[in-house]
Amino acid sequence: MTAERYGGIEAGGTKWVCAVADASGAIVARDAFPTAGPSETLDRAAAFFAAQPATRAVGIGCFGPIDPRPGSDTYGWITTTPKPGWADVDVVGPLRAALGVPIAFDTDVNAAALGEWRRGAAQGLGSVVYMTVGTGIGAGAIVDGRIVHGLLHPEVGHMRVPHDRGRDPFAGSCPRHGDCLEGLASGEALRRRWGVPAERLDDPEAWALEAEYLALALVNVTCVLSPQRVIVGGGVGARAGLLGQVRRRLLELLAGYLPVAELTDHDAVERYVAAPGLGDDAGVTGAIELALAAAPSAANPPT
Repeated sequence: MTAERYGGIEAGGTKWVCAVADASGAIVARDAFPTAGPSETLDRAAAFFAAQPATRAVGIGCFGPIDPRPGSDTYGWITTTPKPGWADVDVVGPLRAALGVPIAFDTDVNAAALGEWRRGAAQGLGSVVYMTVGTGIGAGAIVDGRIVHGLLHPEVGHMRVPHDRGRDPFAGSCPRHGDCLEGLASGEALRRRWGVPAERLDDPEAWALEAEYLALALVNVTCVLSPQRVIVGGGVGARAGLLGQVRRRLLELLAGYLPVAELTDHDAVERYVAAPGLGDDAGVTGAIELALAAAPSAANPPT
């Protein structure tokens, strides 16, 4: 008898990662490929899962904005994304039709938050925020053990942060909002402001400015949601030394106002602002957790 399998997709704007896990959540097969057009990308994902025996459900953590509202006419769609060719694209419908299994759908960062909460750096906590800082910026949140949703889903990357135009005259890279957080601190913003990709950027001034914007964002996240841990992932977030600068500046900006060790003590803040425990697998791990919850035999309902 073939063991049951559960699928997960980390559907990113740059690449898709598809994986299959057993009932314990251990990944047993995977594929990764560049994000092409919608039809080609969805067909390749469907072919991967169709070749896996006994896949009972698939979870998707998707770049956005998306519509995560079951019952909505556009549930399972990518909506107003600036990624060319992907606006108003139905992701769930074609995969459900091709595979004939339950499909769970959420943002890529909510999936990553779920993965880290279940199996990574936030295990045992009641609340966590996962922020990815890469080509774009986004964040997902778990509060009281549940993924945070509302009218749609959190869009932390498009919060406003103070912009000192004397220090930083760059207008911002966001096509909708200009100098929102993503427009000032994403990998794309770094590339446009400094003229080189983030991975080749070695100017200390550039990284001090990046740490300033991320620390300002974490002040907002901390004051609004009060998570027990903030996990910062993504290619830019993994820059050596960046999180140390962010932590130090976060403590300075909070100025002792929130009297807990994690937000006043230089040693404790290293645990509060953490790197992903699952590394690059946070998103696909969380997508598999969505599938485990969505499968017909799951003990718990989807979050």
